[in-house]
Amino acid sequence: MINHIRITETILYVNDQEASSRFYQRIFRAAPDLDVPGMTEFILADNCKIGIMPNKGIAKILAGKTPDPDKGNGIPRCELYLYVDNLQHEFDNAVKGGAEMISPILIRNWGDKVCYFADPDGHIIAFAEKTENGN
Repeated sequence: MINHIRITETILYVNDQEASSRFYQRIFRAAPDLDVPGMTEFILADNCKIGIMPNKGIAKILAGKTPDPDKGNGIPRCELYLYVDNLQHEFDNAVKGGAEMISPILIRNWGDKVCYFADPDGHIIAFAEKTENGN
């Protein structure tokens, strides 16, 4: 275990910060903890945050040293794999919240019960529960 890392923040690069913020507010059923031009953050746990940054903002930071993030819109560029207490509730909320269903709730060969969705930018969101075989 790496003990010197205190908080993990995953930042999603998005086409439209405001639209993505609204989407994740519906998915997480919570207001953002930070919402300023260029960054929206949701604290999911004491040591875990999800950030939303516009493609144009990160492109300025990257200064042409990588491909333009706008060229990746709609392509799955990451997966948020979230263990939850009530998988069916999260599945229903994601459908109601406008997430694109990729795969329904199934027991996977690694032992988790999981469903998959895509956000408006193509990032994958998985909601999972451990099964008896998955510990």
